[in-house]
Amino acid sequence: MQIRVGCEFRYEATWPTPATMQVQPHQDAEQRILHEAWQLTPPLALHAFTDLYGNSCQRMVIPSGSQVLHYDATIEVSGLVDEVAPDAVELPVEALPDEVLHYTLPSRFCLSDVLSDMAWQLFGAIEPGWARVQAVCDWVHGNIRFQYGTSNSLTTAADVCAAGVGVCRDFAHLAVTFCRALNIPARYVFGYLPDIGVPPPDAPMDFCAWMEVYLSGRWWTFDPRNNEPRIGRVLVGRGRDALDVAMVTTYGSPRLAQMTVWADEALPDHDGAVGDEGARMTARVIPTIHEDE
Repeated sequence: MQIRVGCEFRYEATWPTPATMQVQPHQDAEQRILHEAWQLTPPLALHAFTDLYGNSCQRMVIPSGSQVLHYDATIEVSGLVDEVAPDAVELPVEALPDEVLHYTLPSRFCLSDVLSDMAWQLFGAIEPGWARVQAVCDWVHGNIRFQYGTSNSLTTAADVCAAGVGVCRDFAHLAVTFCRALNIPARYVFGYLPDIGVPPPDAPMDFCAWMEVYLSGRWWTFDPRNNEPRIGRVLVGRGRDALDVAMVTTYGSPRLAQMTVWADEALPDHDGAVGDEGARMTARVIPTIHEDE
């Protein structure tokens, strides 16, 4: 299956501002980039690098004035629904691989030590393994209301738990936090999620956040926001929380004047080539700063 993804940001800067971006999809055995293009208006230099978590990033200096950052790509994915493995088991902490251990610890937005008592009260009696993680997702999905404009770049999982409302990154942060409090390794994942096989949402297309949990010696996808297996996920990056996987990080205060995101199955045209129309049909314009950054 081929998925067309992309985004466009328009910034207004008072002075030159260093910045990094993470919008380019990850490449591995499960997904690969077939085509990609950057359009930067006015032109500016991009420096590509790989961060500590293996994510593809770009550095730049946004000039003073108006700057448009446009990225578009066609990605090949399996086209299979997210895997479900009810028999997957938790590993004791002493048996976890060294490189996984730090995903059991608190992080900037996932203060698992703060919510530890609550996590054990809610989920401690549930069978360890897949059932317990799914119970975490069920609770977050059922107890947190989704609403734009209810959180910001400083909102932690504990804040969301107290408020009972948030956006998809908040759902992921809270589920990650509960899992870590239960000594289950969990990491935050950021990417594109087309609406394939599900009713179209009322809200504009946006980036999406979910989590991966380490069970039975491997990582599994869980999505507390949607709470159902989905098709066509395009992973951009993984990290401890959104601090490690921010779509744009600026070292200054440029104004985000407009953001557009698109993600959909890339449909062939009459000549068999992938056309723009089918791929962009879910694109939307968000005229203000989006709280899901």
